[in-house]
Amino acid sequence: MPFELPDLPYPYEALEPHIDAETMRIHHDLHHKAYVDNANAALAGTEWADRPVEAVLAALDIIPEEKRAAVRNNAGGHANHSLFWQIMSPDGGGEPSGDLARSIDDVFGSLDELKAAINDGGVKRFGSGWTWLVWDGTGLAVYSTPNQDSPWLQSDAPLLGIDVWEHAYYLKYQNKRPAYLEAWWNVVNWDEVAKRFAEARGS
Repeated sequence: MPFELPDLPYPYEALEPHIDAETMRIHHDLHHKAYVDNANAALAGTEWADRPVEAVLAALDIIPEEKRAAVRNNAGGHANHSLFWQIMSPDGGGEPSGDLARSIDDVFGSLDELKAAINDGGVKRFGSGWTWLVWDGTGLAVYSTPNQDSPWLQSDAPLLGIDVWEHAYYLKYQNKRPAYLEAWWNVVNWDEVAKRFAEARGS
């Protein structure tokens, strides 16, 4: 079936004061919905119309060239935002535990070092994009992507991604992207990130 806009798992105002209700309403109801509608329009009538968004993105190179840019941008936007809502929580923040915490320490040295790397990727991303923690098939990795490019394009499993498009933060933070990135860690849903980590590595 065509892609559908997922419901937010909490009220618009649930992430305040770190992310305001009006930003959440506009971001989810308008921006994400536009990605869903445009992706469905691009894929309508093709063999890809009923496939999972991850499968569509992983096979972008064989999607007809005239549809490729629209699919990359809009299916990517749908995949990225569907993850984004889930990895935030009104009860978020704190620290990860278990295997995820141990792997973060092993790869990055500490949670603070991981946060610094992700924030740095977000601050240095010119224009619009995302900064990610992914499972790349062998371990954890951090990088940023432009626009709505998804880690699924290179067959990496996204575990945590922070949207650094201006529509994600401008109403509250204006041009202070570093302040938004710092505040975002107060709403991170480590339980969801850990679940994705376990699924990605098959444990």
